[in-house]
Amino acid sequence: MKIDTTVSAVVTGGASGLGEATARALAAKGVKVALFDLQQEKGESVAAEIGGIFCHVDVTSDESVDAGFAKARAAHGQERILVNCAGIGTIGKTTRRDRETGAISHFPIAAFAKTLEVNTVGTFRCIAKAAAGMMALDPLEDNERGAIVNTASVAAVDGQMGQAAYSASKGGIVGMTLPIARDLMSEGIRVNTILPGIFRTPLLAGLPEAAQESLAAQVPFPKRLGHPEEYAKLVMTMIEITYFNGEHVRLDGAIRMQPR
Repeated sequence: MKIDTTVSAVVTGGASGLGEATARALAAKGVKVALFDLQQEKGESVAAEIGGIFCHVDVTSDESVDAGFAKARAAHGQERILVNCAGIGTIGKTTRRDRETGAISHFPIAAFAKTLEVNTVGTFRCIAKAAAGMMALDPLEDNERGAIVNTASVAAVDGQMGQAAYSASKGGIVGMTLPIARDLMSEGIRVNTILPGIFRTPLLAGLPEAAQESLAAQVPFPKRLGHPEEYAKLVMTMIEITYFNGEHVRLDGAIRMQPR
């Protein structure tokens, strides 16, 4: 798909991190961008900077997502691009034994369910609703109507201790990529997924410098954290190359996560 001023896009989680970098990259090409996020102040600030629109959206709610798409489409028209970056991180071992008391506990089931609801179901919810809108568009070259890029994680395949919920949620995104691409193939809508490694996002930026350096040292090459702009460049490639479809790609400096 040609990325230019005739195209509109929705980026979930667009107020910060990988989503913000993607929104900025799309806007730099003239794309009309709508940011879906819960971070009102940050989202409005980024939207103002890139000439886009902010939509306060909770991806776990049908009503909220519907309202977000309605607002975005009223301003920019039907989106041809959807990039799913909204998500949460969850840490906690499946079961644990307290070293002092010997008491045994397990990871909260509600927290496990919420992680899947936000990361996996939230991603699917936005895909389904965006694709339904894209189907009404006139096709472009190669009979293409739209392109969707999702965000999983290397944790989907290299999950560490304490990442059962997070890995399951991201593994679900990887697992549904090809089936959804096949579901949408006759409508000319492509679906791909990126598995980022350790990136310099706001979450990691909050760690002490020594901790960040330790993480960077684990990357085979280059020995640094990934830049959100690099993620955005891969998103652009997946959108622009029409033959790119039904694939999940690691973007991680060749890291393979150890058990802990």
